[in-house]
Amino acid sequence: MGMIIAFLLFFIGIYGLIARRNIVKSIISFAIMQSAIILYFLSAHHQNGAIPPMLETGAALPSMADPLPQALMIASIVIGVSITAVGLTMFMSLYYHYGTTNWAKVALKRKEEKE
Repeated sequence: MGMIIAFLLFFIGIYGLIARRNIVKSIISFAIMQSAIILYFLSAHHQNGAIPPMLETGAALPSMADPLPQALMIASIVIGVSITAVGLTMFMSLYYHYGTTNWAKVALKRKEEKE
């Protein structure tokens, strides 16, 4: 079930990137896609009945959850938040300089500046 929701969220993010010309909505769509990838990896490595990966006496190794996907996804969340923060900072700079949130208008104004 988690994989289906992950694919649905990923394609919602792609639709937002393709269909929307607003810079903020593009950044939000990118964050939605990143959340979908995290959800996919966590649901793909989920094991029913697995215990936390702590060494206990008498616990068999196959019954333990793999900590690597969880650790990688925590790192991915931190990287995603950083990318979103940098993207929003760049958006603020573009907005103050060009006065618009539209990708096409920013590109047009940049072309006019170069000429």
